[in-house]
Amino acid sequence: MQLKRFQCEESNLIAVKEGKLWYSVAQLTGLDNAREDMLYVLDQWATLKPLVSSALKCDEKQTALVPASATSLQPFEIRSLRDFMLSEQHAINAARGFVKYFKPGFLPGVKLFEKVTGKTFPPLKPKPIWYQQPIYYFSNHLNLAGDHQTIEWPSYCRFLDYELELAFVITKPLRNATEQQAREAIGGFMVLNDFSARDVQLQEMRSGFGPQKSKHFVNALSHTVATADSILPVVQSLKAKILINDQQVCSTTTAGMQHSITDILMHASRDETLHPGEVFATGTLPNGCAMENHCWLKPGDTIELKIERIGSLINRIELERS
Repeated sequence: MQLKRFQCEESNLIAVKEGKLWYSVAQLTGLDNAREDMLYVLDQWATLKPLVSSALKCDEKQTALVPASATSLQPFEIRSLRDFMLSEQHAINAARGFVKYFKPGFLPGVKLFEKVTGKTFPPLKPKPIWYQQPIYYFSNHLNLAGDHQTIEWPSYCRFLDYELELAFVITKPLRNATEQQAREAIGGFMVLNDFSARDVQLQEMRSGFGPQKSKHFVNALSHTVATADSILPVVQSLKAKILINDQQVCSTTTAGMQHSITDILMHASRDETLHPGEVFATGTLPNGCAMENHCWLKPGDTIELKIERIGSLINRIELERS
């Protein structure tokens, strides 16, 4: 099921989607605790789901209908954002894109090597540690745009890229988590757009400190959250796509992750406490950025990311205000 938090008159509420309509979870269940706290609703979904499903079959459900004038909000207070990279195909394709756009003199040599050997040019592949454990960086969770919010183009960037990613939030604390504990802590899934200033990123990565201004200016996270029970059974087979100005530029899936969703949490929680409200992203899906599909953003563009069963995320790109 899909959930969303709304501002309705002077109060907020958590709503569940049926068809094209949204209904207040608190009014459907009679539980006031389910009114505003998305993390509570996700954590208690196993208990709430039968109540919600039963109420949605009743004629009285109309009293719980969220008015069309309600405004959707960021689903919960995000405490951190760890962004992983789980797709080898994306890593290799993006590395090849970096050569094409920013080191074009090396491209003929790369192509010749791959043509002669039939193998991927070794420097394009992830480092050995990537294959051994999940690799991630901390993004700036305080600069997260929501659905239909404007993204300002950074003044220092010429190549602004998007990245189609699957994200999830945990609702239980974890430390040295087992696979079962990690799975039970996952509350819900969202769509993430990890915007990147590609022409700035390469030199920052060479500094040895990872991405900085190339990543931290903004990201975007969907307002819609899909419950864990609806996504976990199919998490490695979800279809996804990207549209720019209503034209599809990418079709991809979540298949082929080097490390599993639970591997992410088991690794991140090793001798480190993870807290409810922390968000984790799986990294760019294959072909899910302009470095791979070569469809770059321009000021004035509207970009939409979609992942089946979860929903969409729409943002308009504008020049930075003076």
